[in-house]
Amino acid sequence: MNSPEQPLPTFDEVLLCTPQTSAEQVGLFLRRCLIPCHGGDKIYTMLFADELSYDVSCRAEELFQHLQRYNSSYRLIILCNCERENSYLPSAFSHYKVHMIPQRSRSEIQQYLQHHFRVAQPSSSAAAVFKQHMCVGVVSSKRAGMGK
Repeated sequence: MNSPEQPLPTFDEVLLCTPQTSAEQVGLFLRRCLIPCHGGDKIYTMLFADELSYDVSCRAEELFQHLQRYNSSYRLIILCNCERENSYLPSAFSHYKVHMIPQRSRSEIQQYLQHHFRVAQPSSSAAAVFKQHMCVGVVSSKRAGMGK
């Protein structure tokens, strides 16, 4: 985010974890991150790693310990809910823990995202539905089940 021209992460750089995420999915992700290749300076991110099952988390830690010997310059971020920091994976990686405070203001982050999510030619695009021709929108409600 240092420059508006820096791209957003690609699909292979992000793993959105759920309780249903399999060990194979996590393994493929860790291999992409930790096995050296000519992929450039990608930053890999596991989101909601605290949601992984105990078995998947154990296998992920074992694989990480095995693969990190092959690459000392990997770039991996594991994001967890601070209320679940005692689950397996956050505990296993607690010696790497960094409490992060955003370095950019909310408006700067919004401008960066707007730059990347704006549709150039919104003529017959579904993006016309969202404000300022964005191809992504968030719909939320404080009341559950209101037909969003």
